[in-house]
Amino acid sequence: MKQGTQGFAGTTGEAAEAARPAGNRCRVPAQPAAAETDRRRGTGRDRFRDDADGAGRGSARGEHTHGEPAPPRPRPAVQRSSVRGQVLAALRTALVSGDLRPGEVHSAPVLAERFGVSATPVREAMQQLAQEGAVEVVPNRGFRIVERGARELAELAEVRALIEVPVMLRLARTVPPERWAGLRPLAEATVRAASDGCRATYADADRAFHGAVLALAGNDQLVRVAEELHRRAQWPLVGGAPGGGSRAELVADAHEHTALLDALIAGDLDVVRALVGEHFNGAK
Repeated sequence: MKQGTQGFAGTTGEAAEAARPAGNRCRVPAQPAAAETDRRRGTGRDRFRDDADGAGRGSARGEHTHGEPAPPRPRPAVQRSSVRGQVLAALRTALVSGDLRPGEVHSAPVLAERFGVSATPVREAMQQLAQEGAVEVVPNRGFRIVERGARELAELAEVRALIEVPVMLRLARTVPPERWAGLRPLAEATVRAASDGCRATYADADRAFHGAVLALAGNDQLVRVAEELHRRAQWPLVGGAPGGGSRAELVADAHEHTALLDALIAGDLDVVRALVGEHFNGAK
């Protein structure tokens, strides 16, 4: 993933954003401009009118002749949910990459302008992040990025280890080598992402690998809880440094994935036990 993005200014001002090193930024998924979105989808009033008498008006324009029924039109609620989901994903990327820094306050309208959408999906996405503990609401101002210290990161690592390590060791005794081999592309993806140096890309690849390992246990609740803890461990620390550490640390962490997979395929439980313990001592 190529680095560099316009970043987020929020209420902290454009000058602070311009001063950020370009190497610490990751691209945020591009969002369609609001005007272009409205042009393609039509206004809410037009959609409502089309749903009410679409077949008749279509025939007047020469469409849907010979008694053809009008095709179903997408509902506004589905479209709004899709935009909110895209904005939420982009905000999470900005959070992990450090574009949204701890202690900063960002207003929904300012962020919405950068995404090219209305403030509503941004506000809804920020409310979701508030529920997850990534941001907190500041009345009449917007949302403040939560400030976290090393102690919280260590506590999250401990909880993750208590959940994931026993499961991995149990799976090491029961899952056949060919199923472990099937996870090789995911492990290699973490190495490529770490080498690129984009923390947001690595965070996604890292969660994908760990999630695939835990999914072998057949417990969906386990996977959901572990993913939430993992995501929280990737939020930035005070000072703007994401929990993932430097590029060298990301690369070392990624290579632990491939080494662990090699040991699992070989059925070497002693090596698996040592690697799992080491991996979570510096949990990324």
